[in-house]
Amino acid sequence: MTSGRVQLIDCSLRDGHQSLLATRMSLEQSLRVLPMLRDSGYDIMELWGGAVLDASLRFTGDDPFERLETIRKVLDESGREIQIRSLCRGQNLFGYNPYPDNVVYEFLKEAIRTGGGKLHRMRIFDALNDFRNLTTAIMATKTFNGHAEVALSYTVSPVHDKDHFLNFAKRVVDAGADSLAIKDMAGLLHPCDAWELIEGLKSAFPHLELTLHSHCTNGLATASYVVGMLAGADYLDTCHGPMAHGTAQPPAELISYFARELGIELNVDFTKAGQIDAELRKIREELASVDKDPDHFGNPWPAEPTPEMQTVIREAIALLKKRDKASCDAAIDMIEQKIMEPQGFPPIDKAQLESQIPGGMISNLHNQLKEQGKLDEMPKILEEIPRVRAAAGYLPLVTPTSQIVGTQAAFNVIQGEPYKFVSEPFRDVMLGKYGKLPGPADPEVLKKVSAGRELLTGRPAMYVDRVDLEKVFAEHGSLIKSHRDLLLMLLFPAPAKAFLAKRNG
Repeated sequence: MTSGRVQLIDCSLRDGHQSLLATRMSLEQSLRVLPMLRDSGYDIMELWGGAVLDASLRFTGDDPFERLETIRKVLDESGREIQIRSLCRGQNLFGYNPYPDNVVYEFLKEAIRTGGGKLHRMRIFDALNDFRNLTTAIMATKTFNGHAEVALSYTVSPVHDKDHFLNFAKRVVDAGADSLAIKDMAGLLHPCDAWELIEGLKSAFPHLELTLHSHCTNGLATASYVVGMLAGADYLDTCHGPMAHGTAQPPAELISYFARELGIELNVDFTKAGQIDAELRKIREELASVDKDPDHFGNPWPAEPTPEMQTVIREAIALLKKRDKASCDAAIDMIEQKIMEPQGFPPIDKAQLESQIPGGMISNLHNQLKEQGKLDEMPKILEEIPRVRAAAGYLPLVTPTSQIVGTQAAFNVIQGEPYKFVSEPFRDVMLGKYGKLPGPADPEVLKKVSAGRELLTGRPAMYVDRVDLEKVFAEHGSLIKSHRDLLLMLLFPAPAKAFLAKRNG
């Protein structure tokens, strides 16, 4: 049960804009908000990793390592030890394919060093929950004095039960995880299941900190966060004001109302919440062209909950404490319909409970289809995604599997025939190149997509050739001016080449 204190982690400047704004927030825009967040008492902020590196090169014109270095300097100005958290896709690092061990080692060495050593917390996860894809990243993070926070990729399927996640957690703890996280990237964790999973993890690993991460995509996250506070989670991932809700994390302001009612102490001072909200609101308006819902991102939260909100908060807590599904469902609807919608946030589309696409993928898929003039195909693609996912052994949908499954579903719809065209990444996933599938693949689909190739059963890094760093440097010597440049070229060849060429004039 709860210890009476829970810490909030701010994700506005990483997952918030990845989920809502296709990761288009620049360093300049981030720096307008970061000092205010820094001075609000956060001990950990998620600020790097995930899609930030790729988007920085492609869209915002920021050098990813300089971005990280600048952020570190701003946080250090506080005089407090504030951790930067970065999202690392295990053997896939910050890209989309498995990389050889020497690349994982070299990249994490530079990232940990730039991010502050012990003050750089790597959230390491694998889309398939294949622990073999995490061991090198865990080892490298710890070798260079970083914090290895290992996340289980949460999903719902016939093969994903509490024992599945507890067994995965045991393997990564044995591999050296410093802390654990539940990464509910598609907002699928129901409050009933949150009780069971959080209490199970805290009972099995009482010595390790546990973070709960979810998205409001399906309306479950805020209620599950309340359960998280009751069940013993140590940290909750939240966002501020207009960078919250929708396909992003629950609002820190609303979670603070619930915490106060529960008598739980938080680490955050909300004195500057209004200023943070105002600046994030400007930034979201500046990025309206990539905003999937530019007309609905909530009104500023009051410093104190209104009497109407307070009544709903008390009633929702009472329902969630009952733990049964009907009571939890009533609490979910109450929070969304009587707090979030009156506050100006968009109504929840529970159809996402079926498609299970995470927030960042929805944002990017929307923009890609819009650019291609095929936005009208979105509903059919959302219907096709669960079928493709089931055929692939019920993959959790998180980068890169969300993109791989989503792209294959789009091909199936646009081509008018399932698997008439098969993307190479989808073929690789089915054959085991990304790791072991959670469940068995559909034999008919596997036969159709495999093109006669053999199944791969080894550790994915076995099938990737070791990279000769000196050779890569020699091939791009005119562009590469530092070890950092070399690393970017290894992970993002095309965008890094264009970025470095432009930078070098």
